[in-house]
Amino acid sequence: MKKIALTLLLVVASLGSASADSTIKDVMKKDFKPEDAIAKKVGKGEATPAEIDTLMKGVAAISAATPSKGDKAAWVEKTKALSAALAKVKAKDASGASDFKKAVNCKACHDVFKGK
Repeated sequence: MKKIALTLLLVVASLGSASADSTIKDVMKKDFKPEDAIAKKVGKGEATPAEIDTLMKGVAAISAATPSKGDKAAWVEKTKALSAALAKVKAKDASGASDFKKAVNCKACHDVFKGK
């Protein structure tokens, strides 16, 4: 009985980490990577308020997820900077665009947080 309980616990734990990893991958593939990605529209100042809201929801989802590698607290700090920049963009704050461009630095996150 203990063996079955331990096995189930391990399965549930592995599903949770796979789910977090897939959340990050899904948001990145949909909202950041394509040529017509919302993040690219935000960077160019072309995103609609609805698109900014969509991106903010995606960033909130990845912030709650655990990256493949790296420190979770550092991950949350970087994603919160991205959320704050998006909030400024949405509020039409003049510093929002430059804050967003700094926060959306793909290489800075990939080097630290992305697995294989």
